[in-house]
Amino acid sequence: MQLPAHGSNPDHLFKALDMEPPAEMVDFSVNINPLGAPREIKHHWQNWLGDIADYPDPSAAQLKQAIAANEGVREACLLIGNGASELITLIARYLYGKKVLIIHPAFSEYASACKNEHCTIFYHIVHPPNWQLKKASLEQEIKAVDAVFFCHPNNPTGVQYDSSTIDWLIDTCHQAKTLLIIDEAFYDFSSNPISSMKQASQSPYLLVLRSLTKMYSIAGLRLGFLAGHPELLARIGTSQPHWSINAIALKAGAVCLNNHQHSKQTRAYISAERERLFSYFKENNFQHSPGSVNFYLIRDPSLGDQQELFLFLLRSGIVLRHTYNFPGLEGKWLRAAVKKEAENNWLMEALSEWKKGN
Repeated sequence: MQLPAHGSNPDHLFKALDMEPPAEMVDFSVNINPLGAPREIKHHWQNWLGDIADYPDPSAAQLKQAIAANEGVREACLLIGNGASELITLIARYLYGKKVLIIHPAFSEYASACKNEHCTIFYHIVHPPNWQLKKASLEQEIKAVDAVFFCHPNNPTGVQYDSSTIDWLIDTCHQAKTLLIIDEAFYDFSSNPISSMKQASQSPYLLVLRSLTKMYSIAGLRLGFLAGHPELLARIGTSQPHWSINAIALKAGAVCLNNHQHSKQTRAYISAERERLFSYFKENNFQHSPGSVNFYLIRDPSLGDQQELFLFLLRSGIVLRHTYNFPGLEGKWLRAAVKKEAENNWLMEALSEWKKGN
């Protein structure tokens, strides 16, 4: 059974399983803001259409200015990309043939991109229920590699580590002269976000990756950025194609960053719905990861492999994310996004039906 490697696009999943998609379904496999894009996107859209006749600004100056103002870093410390995926690919090219450690479970694109660049991949796997780093062994592993990928907050667990753990990891990598890449794609969904952005702008051994598509629900536009020391970013950016970010994405990104109320409202909504879901899981004997963002892991403890629950939910029109391609999880958990209230209710009703039959 060859399942899609990522969430979203559920039709591909049903096709892989040779299942007929139900008439109605909710895609919990994609971690996009359930409140949608800021209203300004629709307001400006017609005006932006005139920009498609000309080439986009290859320096992304306007967007860099907005990010620099928001994050308190210099524009020279930023590299804009066609989504975080392009930036991961550029980092992997920079690391060609190197030894790379990935703290797992984690976003599968790190390994895929690095394997394409003939890197040797090593894993440091964290385990439930707390998913904490094993510092003693990790310190030795860091010394033996050229780079470390660390997703924070973690995808797929949703776990956010405390600032002392992040500082320890940054210091350990710096002392070992090992490049640390922290992926903060879901940082702005946390009620108490922890970022290493400013440290990255001052260190030759730290990069911070951000996505603009999740919080602002503009995944189809593809937009992200990388923060780091200017000299390091210059080397990474040498393999980036000219005009890789389209004109409308550049405009939309700048507009989104100026709407602070949208992210504030989103965090409050996500936090309330997440706590409501977690209370239900506890009352009904479902295990979940201690997620702090807009997604979490869930499992029925009576099962090892969660395939039976996964397929039951699919037949009910509820698409969760399988975890077969996450080292350390291998199908023992399912990932679900925090959606709107009615959709979360639908999930809880389906899980109650599952419990009745099991």
